[in-house]
Amino acid sequence: MSMTATDITPNATIDSDIDLTQVEATEHERQGTDSARFRRLQKKLRKQVSWAIRDFNMIEDGDVVMVCISGGKDSFTLLDILLFLKRIAPINFEVVAVNLDQKQPGFPEDILPNYLNEQGIPHYILEKDTYSIVKSVVPEGKTYCSACSRLRRGSLYGFAKQIGATKIALGHHRDDILATFFLNLFHGGSLKAMPPKLLSDDKQNVLIRPLAYVEEKDIIKYANYKQFPIIPCNLCGSQKNLQRAMINDMLREWDKEHPQRLASIFKAMQNVAPSQLADRELFDFENLSLDRDDNERLFEGDNIQVGQTESLAEIGLPVAPAVQTFNPKFVQSSSSKAEKKKIPTINPML
Repeated sequence: MSMTATDITPNATIDSDIDLTQVEATEHERQGTDSARFRRLQKKLRKQVSWAIRDFNMIEDGDVVMVCISGGKDSFTLLDILLFLKRIAPINFEVVAVNLDQKQPGFPEDILPNYLNEQGIPHYILEKDTYSIVKSVVPEGKTYCSACSRLRRGSLYGFAKQIGATKIALGHHRDDILATFFLNLFHGGSLKAMPPKLLSDDKQNVLIRPLAYVEEKDIIKYANYKQFPIIPCNLCGSQKNLQRAMINDMLREWDKEHPQRLASIFKAMQNVAPSQLADRELFDFENLSLDRDDNERLFEGDNIQVGQTESLAEIGLPVAPAVQTFNPKFVQSSSSKAEKKKIPTINPML
């Protein structure tokens, strides 16, 4: 079952490549969910998820939302926040958790069922040995992520239709979306990422990513506060030099050195100007045409040097174009109370 969002391992893992068990909690996080810091963080994440749901109309009245939970920090956080929003939302919707047990060696099969039962969360655990399939079809030395994610998506999407779930919620956050954008940019030759909401190619499922506005570093803090029983992905995580991991390292370094850069890049994804790119299917460059009026705009300056006048005349161009006196419109007035005017920025490529 294919997707239109990305071609390059769009769901390399349901969660990020960070192993949260290796991330040490801060002193504040060890104080638990009673701290003021946690309440502020929780409020921030709930707002960001609410905004994403509102902006993209992710959840509607009567929806059954199937949350794909892997045992990673992202899907645990997503499930936790959606369950809270379910209680306070002005609409009625249901939440069900679904995990695909891919039979990876050493996978702790009891952790997720125990947690979900303790929390009273309705859920399904699907058992399917996709691990052996991935190992058999992927050549030695190649990454497993693409094959693994395709098999997982096919099973989960089919099950969503089977149980009547109207939306499939995935735990991808803002940094996952950015990483996919750069993967496609650097290695796929395309400008695309993970959209916050997506209709599958066969139109059988609607995928939503309610964490689209949430930063990964906030999810790490949240998971540390909540002490989720994190299960690392030993299949994907055991492979070195994954392109996605390298991109994630780049993004974290950018975030450290230039705190607003990632926010600006994500904002750019929501502010696309097709006429300023080069996609001939997205914008009709071929049929661009002039629509000039009769108003003549003379060059403002001191003089125009003209050379090869005979050649200019032969092609019908003026041999003595007129000049008008330069009017310094943007020179600041001598009056101290005059408003400062800026020289407009001109595109250097024009």
